[in-house]
Amino acid sequence: MTKIRSGLEQWLESGTPVPRGDKGCRVGLLAHTASIDGQARHAVELLHALDSIRLTRIFAPEHGLWGHEQDMEGVEHGTDPLTGLPVVSLYGRDRSSLAPRTEELEDLDLLVCDLQDVGSRYYTFIYTLSYLMEAAREADLPVLVLDRPNPIGGVAVEGPVLQSEWSSFVGRYSLPVRHGMTVGELAGMFNDEFGIGCDLRVVPMHGWARSMGFEATGLPWVPPSPNMPSPTTAQVYPGGCLVEGTNLSEGRGTTTPFELVGAPWIDGHALASSLSRASLDGVRFRAASFRPMFQKHASLGCGGVQVLVDDRAAYRPFACFWELLRAARKQDRERFAWRTEEYEFETERLAIDLLMGRGDLRGLLEQDVSYSEAEALWRDDLATFTESRRRFLLYR
Repeated sequence: MTKIRSGLEQWLESGTPVPRGDKGCRVGLLAHTASIDGQARHAVELLHALDSIRLTRIFAPEHGLWGHEQDMEGVEHGTDPLTGLPVVSLYGRDRSSLAPRTEELEDLDLLVCDLQDVGSRYYTFIYTLSYLMEAAREADLPVLVLDRPNPIGGVAVEGPVLQSEWSSFVGRYSLPVRHGMTVGELAGMFNDEFGIGCDLRVVPMHGWARSMGFEATGLPWVPPSPNMPSPTTAQVYPGGCLVEGTNLSEGRGTTTPFELVGAPWIDGHALASSLSRASLDGVRFRAASFRPMFQKHASLGCGGVQVLVDDRAAYRPFACFWELLRAARKQDRERFAWRTEEYEFETERLAIDLLMGRGDLRGLLEQDVSYSEAEALWRDDLATFTESRRRFLLYR
């Protein structure tokens, strides 16, 4: 197995050049628990030890610097125990917390971002980066993005492209659900296509190819968020996250979130049998019984299915979970429901609509429309996106 080198390693091995050549450059670092090198050493530790720059402040996205907090749990500012440096949370208790304040940038010369993403439009880290880029533009600070692999590869794109009126923190820009891009490539698209316009530099990886799944990289997997325990979780997530928009459990509170789906009223054997007849490529379904220890249906026995991916190249997660939600709703229309509680700072719009990125798809599921029929609605948008992303791609 060839071990690729992340943008972090590439930058460190090149002598940590900075955009303006400032000696003793004061750096703010946007990082999380998965910001490690190939030997599992964290970026905070590595940058703090350098003489060429001065790590001054750490910024943390949703779940905090060390991944302690669960989804949608506000994170307070703090102090890093290893370095004594201030940690600024960019995911607090309201929408205003998502961007850094002017005074949190005033004593910096450079912003560095090192975040492991999972390849799905819903995952919020890329939008934390976008808010940081906007703040950097206003503060006249350069942004250096240290690139990392897309763990589900960079070839396939899938799912509806977000319509601008449905912008939220789980979809800020017009991306498809599965975008097939790295953080560095997305930063370029955000900056140019979507008009942020900051002083952006990207340090590419060495050795990464678009066809690679995460296991092929040789890098250690660290869960970037508490419910992303493995690359397999990332593989199902572009579809599995749709379950957050319902009253079904997406397996939070179990050891296999997003791979397990169910509820106390679901007949798992009937659901697995129905899905096995749906002619979905690269995936099988096992009737499952599980008991979540927290969040939806905590401590209650749930029937449902385990989603088992057996051909990652053929598997289409959005198609898979469209059919899963369709089948689960058909099984019990009275007890199946869409989530109505606040979702990622949104109180007026339904979570499922925000996740879909458009307002007409929930109705199609309610009308029992199949995925093969529904996808015609976004096929042209997906083709347009695939073409527009070409100029931002950094790897073959």
